[in-house]
Amino acid sequence: MIKEREMESSRGGGGGIQQLLAAEQEAQHIVNAARTAKMARLKQAKEEAEKEIAEYKAKTEQDFQRKLEETSGDSGANVKRLEQETDAKIEQLKNEASRISNDVVEMLLKHVTTVKN
Repeated sequence: MIKEREMESSRGGGGGIQQLLAAEQEAQHIVNAARTAKMARLKQAKEEAEKEIAEYKAKTEQDFQRKLEETSGDSGANVKRLEQETDAKIEQLKNEASRISNDVVEMLLKHVTTVKN
């Protein structure tokens, strides 16, 4: 009778071991599935981030090009405005010079022809 109980317990113990092995395999499958799902989600997140980065770079580049074109157009207008201002200033200086040139010539002649002792 004792031998029968030992046999039953060893058979029952074997069944328990089989259950533990089956549970361990099931747990391993669950862990592997979770790991696979996690890796897939990380890959998806990476792809989404790369897409957002590419969109942001494209938008930033587009804004930069637009502002560059705007300022380049203004640059031409600024150059023209500066040329006009410069021409006006030159004309003003010429007028001023011609207005006072007689006085300057007289002053120079006076100093050159005056003899000091």
